[in-house]
Amino acid sequence: MSAGVPRAVLIGPPGSGKTTVGRLLAQRLGVAFRDTDADVEDTAGKPVADIFVEDGEPRFRELEREAVTTALACHPGVLALGGGAIMDEHTQRALEGYVAGGGTVVFLDVSLAHAAPRVGFNQSRPLLVGNPRARWVELMQARRPTYERLATVHVVSDERPPHEVAAQVHAALRGSSAQQGAAQHDAAAGTSAQEVQS
Repeated sequence: MSAGVPRAVLIGPPGSGKTTVGRLLAQRLGVAFRDTDADVEDTAGKPVADIFVEDGEPRFRELEREAVTTALACHPGVLALGGGAIMDEHTQRALEGYVAGGGTVVFLDVSLAHAAPRVGFNQSRPLLVGNPRARWVELMQARRPTYERLATVHVVSDERPPHEVAAQVHAALRGSSAQQGAAQHDAAAGTSAQEVQS
């Protein structure tokens, strides 16, 4: 895996703990943390909620797509994506390419019962306005198949403190690195054997 791409990409619904767990994971790895929602806000010069209201969701998704593409190409730390980012086809292809290159995509899963108190269903989350609980369930049902398809690691964050979740993800990353190292060693050994035979 290239040194310029993320060590891990976190995906999941609002309330799954992507930002909190992502920061803790980055500390464990000794790398920087980056959140594409924050990148979008920096680019637009205003909060996500204001982008939705003033510019519309299509404009937000356009900015989000650009933020994800940029971060996947050049952020060598831990990256958290907005909950709906994975529904964009360009982003899906970018994540598939990232995984094909040895990257790790972590799906932080959470139930509504545990997401609700974390999110608070406040007005800063424009897609949850109206009946926030019903809307959260609706969005999760639509997005879950894509979360599961893109993820290489699936971690449930219910009833667990963020540091435990971060520790589990960290362990999964170490295991993935070990497997990659073994595969590279086997490939090198196979090449040597072929050279000897020829």
